[in-house]
Amino acid sequence: MLTHYLDVHLLPDPEFAPHHLLTALYAKLHRALVQLQSQGLAVGFPGYSDRPLGLGQTLRVFGSPDALAQLMASPWLKGMADHVTVDPVLAPVPVSAEHRRLSRVQAKSNPERLRRRQMKRHGLTPEQARERVPDSAAETLSLPFLSVQSASTGQRFLMFLRLGPVQADPVHGDFNAYGLSTTATTPWF
Repeated sequence: MLTHYLDVHLLPDPEFAPHHLLTALYAKLHRALVQLQSQGLAVGFPGYSDRPLGLGQTLRVFGSPDALAQLMASPWLKGMADHVTVDPVLAPVPVSAEHRRLSRVQAKSNPERLRRRQMKRHGLTPEQARERVPDSAAETLSLPFLSVQSASTGQRFLMFLRLGPVQADPVHGDFNAYGLSTTATTPWF
């Protein structure tokens, strides 16, 4: 249950843009979630904005008091001490908080990869695949994102994040090693 939260705030840094620091912070959290094998910790970005695009300068982590304490007992913030401040107390989620789903969105941005997939799945020739998937089929997203490296595959990718509409009631569920869920909502305030 996402009953409590803690905020990790980025400090101003003349050498690094906030987006780069947030990416580094999120990468450290992702590695910690993998090591802890946690399914009960979720993330939020109170500064999320789609105009202008950005995630703000605060990473909010939700969970139970035990799950958050376990995270904070791990050395996941090692190397970030000069770049962040962490709220000293785990705070309960406000009763008045809204509930929204923060989810990853993947763009079909590489027509060549889509063509190869069509050729493999449907036995098409390269010419047939090109007819089915023209270069103009490349999808672009206008959403805030983080550059992430998967702890399991090592693959680097842009993780676009979409904030869903306000839900009348919280939806409970598990969260993955990125602190996201395809079904569950997180408090939003």
